[in-house]
Amino acid sequence: MRSDRYVIISYHQTPCGEMILGSTDGRLCLCDWTNSRHRRTVDNRLQKLLSSRYMQGDTPVMDEAKRQLDEYFDGRRRSFELDLQMVGTDFQKRVWDYIARIPYGQTQSYSGLTNDCASDPDIRAVSNAVGANSLSLIIPCHRVIGSRGQLTGYAGGLLAKQYLLDLEKTYLAIEEADAEALRAAAVALAANAPEKP
Repeated sequence: MRSDRYVIISYHQTPCGEMILGSTDGRLCLCDWTNSRHRRTVDNRLQKLLSSRYMQGDTPVMDEAKRQLDEYFDGRRRSFELDLQMVGTDFQKRVWDYIARIPYGQTQSYSGLTNDCASDPDIRAVSNAVGANSLSLIIPCHRVIGSRGQLTGYAGGLLAKQYLLDLEKTYLAIEEADAEALRAAAVALAANAPEKP
């Protein structure tokens, strides 16, 4: 493919492994695991649909994505606020939109996702759309699990998927414990307040 357009790419190390980030036209179009067994398929699809080639570099949106990823792994961010370019079919984009609505620390089964977003409930089509997500973590497909709660395929691997789910549950538990401690401190403070004359 000959193209004068580029997807600017850069790499970022996370506790789960290295990610490749890409942007074009000031929007993030790629945030995926470098060790994914579908790496070449995702790259070829993006380059074809965007009529672009990859070129290494940095862009403001990728710098911001790296900052927000670090905040996510530090427990200081639950969702991402980035200009995105979702590259896929209308159906894939609809599935990704539903995935983006799965709350931090919670999961949704493939069958539940299929019932929510597919007018013709075809779990394979939904599963393929989940697998085609090139914005891993940003569109949190790690929150999609099997119907019996089991972990199923993930671009970053099942260990990374489990780590991400555990990370979110841990930070939620810490936040809930902090809120409970704050409530208890407020009650104790109120109980010990000096009486007004």
